[in-house]
Amino acid sequence: MPTSVIDTAKAQVIAYNDKNWDDVRKCAAAQLYYDEVATQRTARGVDDVIKLWQGWATALPDSRASFDKVAVSGNTVTLELTWRGTHKGPLKTPTGEIAPTGKNIEIRACQIVEVANDKVNSVRQYFDMGTLLKQLGA
Repeated sequence: MPTSVIDTAKAQVIAYNDKNWDDVRKCAAAQLYYDEVATQRTARGVDDVIKLWQGWATALPDSRASFDKVAVSGNTVTLELTWRGTHKGPLKTPTGEIAPTGKNIEIRACQIVEVANDKVNSVRQYFDMGTLLKQLGA
């Protein structure tokens, strides 16, 4: 099993969990492409991706993902995740900002991660925005 490809794919999630933006830069290609399907937001370049992720970290400072299942095919890794956190800061959404509710979230997600040259090249993340909004009472 190509553990290094899996470890590379997981590294960006672990770095987010730790809110360690330097570690994101270490595991990601400079041209990292991120596609957040539920919000219809995309980011190109590691700095823009980090900025988007910092928005989530502001809204949910204790947010973390756990790994539920991993599958790999060549340089493509599929990560099934569960995101958990507490809504303590403003959350930017496609339809506007949601003020902190203090409510907990727990949503299942899937990331399709492309790895090349021992770096994360792209991440497509799928989750149910409706479930997230319902849990926040929005």
